[in-house]
Amino acid sequence: MPIPVALLRCPDYDPQRIGRVVAEALDASGWTPPRGHVLVKPNLLRAAPALSCTHPQVVRAACAWLLDSGCRITVADSPGFGTARGVAEAIGLVEALRPLGLSVTPLDDAVQVPLSFGGSIGVARHALQADGVLSVPRLKAHSQMRVTLAVKNLFGCVPGVRKAFVHTRHGDRDHRFEGALVEVAAALPPTAALLDGVEAMHVTGPGSGKPYQLGLVGASASGVALDAAICGLLGLTPEQVPLWAELARRGAPGALPGDVELVREGMDAFDASRFEVPGVLKPMSFRPGTLLRSTMRRLWAAWRS
Repeated sequence: MPIPVALLRCPDYDPQRIGRVVAEALDASGWTPPRGHVLVKPNLLRAAPALSCTHPQVVRAACAWLLDSGCRITVADSPGFGTARGVAEAIGLVEALRPLGLSVTPLDDAVQVPLSFGGSIGVARHALQADGVLSVPRLKAHSQMRVTLAVKNLFGCVPGVRKAFVHTRHGDRDHRFEGALVEVAAALPPTAALLDGVEAMHVTGPGSGKPYQLGLVGASASGVALDAAICGLLGLTPEQVPLWAELARRGAPGALPGDVELVREGMDAFDASRFEVPGVLKPMSFRPGTLLRSTMRRLWAAWRS
């Protein structure tokens, strides 16, 4: 049976408007959140530019909907640079969540999860122990993955510098890096997705691209299905998107076009004709020098936060 993916138009981040649209998208998504504890996982890449992170009003609207649904919520991430609290403060997320009585916490305290091709990966205990997860990414181009969406956003459940070590150990080796991303997502509790595509990032990314006004909010009970729908909207194929190709190879439900049913709006409601993605992807593997520089930048950003 096809998996519903709700696409709705939203021209800006006006709090009342985005609150209404996010609620409508989640209502139409087919997702029934658990009555227990839900981890809300935004993309808090770094403090600047704000475009590199999920917009605070989208996160706030998702949390308000979950609270109305009777859920207990934790908003958490492990940023690539800096601390979760520091990034959230800088982009206005702390202020946006304050009226809801919510704060932002770090994803740390890793538990080792075995990988099918050998070794293991550290995943935040807090994420593994939740009753459900809502991935709330921003639509962005990505210099290594071509685009980053709901499934890639869950890589933030791997705490801190461990992400860089995964790049170094598994990048560019028989699809192992993409496989690790898929297996991190599979290790988590049931995961739904809400996409911030109101103002996307294109040309390059995930942190230094250009704004693209797409005016889209998307939601689904399946991050895989939402990602496949958005990649289709952008005119991409699995062969062009390494993570999507790996999901399709593994037969992940929602990864193939026939697995998805669009609800509310169709593809023609959104103009993605000028959305640019990187033509040639950078290597996924970090060389030792790159790993060292990345680690030092992370430590410096965390200290400054």
